[in-house]
Amino acid sequence: MKSVQDALYNWLTIKVVTDARPDDTAAKQTEDQFAQILEEEHSIESVDITKDDEMYYISYEQNGERISTRFPRELIEVLLQQINQEPEKYANYPEE
Repeated sequence: MKSVQDALYNWLTIKVVTDARPDDTAAKQTEDQFAQILEEEHSIESVDITKDDEMYYISYEQNGERISTRFPRELIEVLLQQINQEPEKYANYPEE
């Protein structure tokens, strides 16, 4: 994934899902994959997340520099809303 912004967006989107659905093994595996991309491809560590009514705020360290960015909540939470609206399409299959 070439863009740090894209990698953060994808990771945060699935992290919101795993936070809301801690037993969703597929979501957790996907979150772990995106976290690995952040670390290995973009050297991102020490990620902090806050949010308000409008935005998610991300602060992270990259190559010794502290960087901040933000994403609109409506964009980040769209996947979780889809899952909640049609849960039958997003069944959780336990690990074997």
